Amino acid sequence: MDYKTILVHFDAGRTAPARLELALQVAQRFEAHVACLYALSVVPPPSYAAEAGQTLVEAQQRVQAEALQKARAAYDECVRRAGYAKVEWRASAADALEAVTLHGRYADLVVIGQKNPDWPSGVGKDFEQKLLLAAGRPVLIAPYAFEKRPLGENVVVAWNASREATRALNDALPLLQRARQVQVLAFDAVRPGSGHGEEPGADIGLYLARHGVRVTASHYENAGAEVGSLLLSRAFDFSADLIVMGAWGHSRLHEMVLGGVTRTLLESMTVPVLMSH
Repeated sequence: MDYKTILVHFDAGRTAPARLELALQVAQRFEAHVACLYALSVVPPPSYAAEAGQTLVEAQQRVQAEALQKARAAYDECVRRAGYAKVEWRASAADALEAVTLHGRYADLVVIGQKNPDWPSGVGKDFEQKLLLAAGRPVLIAPYAFEKRPLGENVVVAWNASREATRALNDALPLLQRARQVQVLAFDAVRPGSGHGEEPGADIGLYLARHGVRVTASHYENAGAEVGSLLLSRAFDFSADLIVMGAWGHSRLHEMVLGGVTRTLLESMTVPVLMSH
């Protein structure tokens, strides 16, 4: 299966054009259609808004209109530079999480950006985490600062034999099949009940090889270190341009909560990360 429709979220942050460029790069590889969706988080009006009246409402509308116009201009310039025709602009007044989740159901891949703590983007602070749990689609997250280079040449796959990791690996298969090199990494894979078998990484390596992926597998004992940090370190050692991993989570009081490794990657990623839950 190839990616035929890619949805990219465009917000008011300064890194939104770079995110669109990344989506266009992937799209050109698969001759896919790109839908660029502009949507911001809906913030409830402050308690004093009713007293301020129509003046405040009109001022907010002007700010929103100016942000939309600026985003559209940035989109037009990005598309012009890329010279790619199979792309469309969409804008939604709905909350960003709701809008991206809905439009993402009709896409093969959703591209979003990592939150930049130093630059407001118009989306809520938990947007990435909530979208990963709600989307039902693979989500490619572009760091707010990363070296621009071809995506998917040298890929690291984080493997823990879980449902989420399996989903992410299969969702990324179109990219993995075109990669020059794929490194499957398993951490603490020799503990009883881990599901990795006698030779950690051998089964998933064989599965990928049968799909035409040029793959090698390794396993590491983290010796108490934080797995997310080790994963980022190994990705740096391998000069990876993409990390693939499951968005691991667990149930707490009937609420889905992302695991520590996922949070570490969302906060500290240095290369794009493809996640599925």
